[in-house]
Amino acid sequence: MSDSDGDRAAWTFSADPGAVRAARSAVRDQLRLWDLDSVGDLTALLVSELVTNALRHASGPIGVRLLRPTDAARVLRVEVSDTLPDLPLARDARPDDEGGRGLRLLASASRRWGARPCAAGKTVWFELAVPR
Repeated sequence: MSDSDGDRAAWTFSADPGAVRAARSAVRDQLRLWDLDSVGDLTALLVSELVTNALRHASGPIGVRLLRPTDAARVLRVEVSDTLPDLPLARDARPDDEGGRGLRLLASASRRWGARPCAAGKTVWFELAVPR
């Protein structure tokens, strides 16, 4: 399911492995429509990490929402919501760990990020500076 009003776009994905690919594709397509290809690959990578985390730790639908940058504040905001109420904790992965690096990647690649509880679980968000 998708929803778009020009300044925002939102999708809901079922909790299955295809959600990662579908979310990446939807995000890239929307950023192309907004002429924001310059942040398309990075945004898709970070969305993939957050959707993968939602698949691993939560159940139920996964929401993805993009908020288009304004001319004054050239910042793209991306939100990924899931049904697990527990807020994420960044951890230090050991070299032989297969996971545990997503939030560190998110923190290093984004302008800023955070998480907040919501009625049906939580939302993890990040912001990316968009070049003029």
